[in-house]
Amino acid sequence: MTIDILSFGEPLFEFSQIPGQKETISYLSGFGGDTSNFSVSAARQGANVAILAHIGSDVFGDQFIDLWQREGVNTDFVVRNPSAPTGVYFISHDDRGHHFTFYRKGSAASLVTPEQLPEEAIKSAKLLHTSAITHAISNSSSDALFQAIEIAKSNSTQISFDTNLRLKLWPLSRAKAIIHETIRHVDFCLPSLDEAQLLTGLNDANDIADYYLKLGAKTIVLKMGKEGAMIATADQRFTTSGHKVDTVDATGAGDCFSGAFLSQVVKGLPLKEALIYANCAAALTTTGYGAVAPIPSASTVATFKAKVTS
Repeated sequence: MTIDILSFGEPLFEFSQIPGQKETISYLSGFGGDTSNFSVSAARQGANVAILAHIGSDVFGDQFIDLWQREGVNTDFVVRNPSAPTGVYFISHDDRGHHFTFYRKGSAASLVTPEQLPEEAIKSAKLLHTSAITHAISNSSSDALFQAIEIAKSNSTQISFDTNLRLKLWPLSRAKAIIHETIRHVDFCLPSLDEAQLLTGLNDANDIADYYLKLGAKTIVLKMGKEGAMIATADQRFTTSGHKVDTVDATGAGDCFSGAFLSQVVKGLPLKEALIYANCAAALTTTGYGAVAPIPSASTVATFKAKVTS
């Protein structure tokens, strides 16, 4: 199969507390990890997606394999580590809201090294997608990501990078240095507005877009939540407004957006049309619970898009 998109990062198995229980605490299991969520989103929109991930030889790894194969995501470049686990996280709830607790130190994904990269797969893909979390989980993973970018650049594979900022993983100063160095080399930079404000010290969306274009990224796709999204290149700029939907859970909406956007880019759609499409997909995914289950299909997005743009 021709690979449209090769997604490189860390899958995380999710346990979400069922609210309202007092004497016992029960959890619903699910799937997380930004590049895995992204892969499912792009695949549901019709792109040929492969995932590059290291997971444990454990039951959680088994369930990820089952998920990706159900979704049509190529697992040829998934490595099972018999001596390191698949990362997991818990979502708990109290009067102050919901809280995340991660158990990812020493995970299989954090142990990846540059020598383990599938060079031919990176060379042959149309686009390599990754995120700042892949940098943040370990030094060796960060080294592997920079090496993957070098391979992609040397072989005309386009590169997309989500700035997903997780300050529990690293301090802002280090995050800023590594994220901005990465942005110098990418074709598509996909920051969220609130994260970009922290990273740049700027507040205005246009100023942020200008900052990242000057760093070297060819296309900036700024995700602005319920306010919509903006795309900026050296010679065009376009903003699409958010859509009013019955939002219940925004978990993974940014990953859904990125997967939907890039699925359309690799199909050859104009950037403006890809942005409008992704904005519709992201709105729809907030109407259900969890990061993966509510990601819409291409036909659902097309129906919604026709309704809101008519």
